[in-house]
Amino acid sequence: MNKIATLLLFLFISIYSFSQRGIKIGYIDTEYILENLSEFNEISIRLEEKSQEWEEVIEDKNNDIIKKKENLNSERILLTKEMIDEIEEEISFEMIELRNYQKKRFGPDGDYILQKKQLIQPIQDQIFNAIKEIAKNKGYDFIFDKSADIVMLYSDKRHDISDQIIRIISRANNRRKLDNKKDIREAENEDLISEIIIDEKENKGDMQENNSNVNTKRLSVKELLEKRKQKNSIKREIKD
Repeated sequence: MNKIATLLLFLFISIYSFSQRGIKIGYIDTEYILENLSEFNEISIRLEEKSQEWEEVIEDKNNDIIKKKENLNSERILLTKEMIDEIEEEISFEMIELRNYQKKRFGPDGDYILQKKQLIQPIQDQIFNAIKEIAKNKGYDFIFDKSADIVMLYSDKRHDISDQIIRIISRANNRRKLDNKKDIREAENEDLISEIIIDEKENKGDMQENNSNVNTKRLSVKELLEKRKQKNSIKREIKD
């Protein structure tokens, strides 16, 4: 409750401070973003494979302990007290080792958690950088995370910028895989067209108020595409 009260107070002060010019608020859903990034899915698969290996080791060790207990119970009548104590001590030692191994692999500070953090950290950095880019380019004052502790009682889907985050990260990762300048030029053209579609969709809700702005943006984009075609044509003529 303290977090919510603090957040509401912060929002109230911020809205009051920016009331003269208005504020722009957006939100993301980190879980949704991660689920729709191929890089995260690849990481999850690798981590799951490693986790299964550790679980198999744990299962094998546990089965060995169970088998030793069963053998001890079935042979107890034939064994001396010293032999029984020795076997029980050995079983107890193996149980302690098993618990330590489980803690080492799956404990709060275990290998699973540490490796997950190490593998996901670069993607989290990409998400944060994409948020900063969108906030700067689109003029957002606040961007919240829907999947965090903040309770969002209501959220309009048009304020959700999660898909924009996914597109920015996917484009950045795809650029690293491009092998030649031709692919890069084609990707830049696709990026430009994609941004046009995104901007037009975002402005649909405010079409009546921003009709002239939308038309201006369309004209400027057409001019930009035409100039780019002219530049490419000139470059080809020079090469020929």
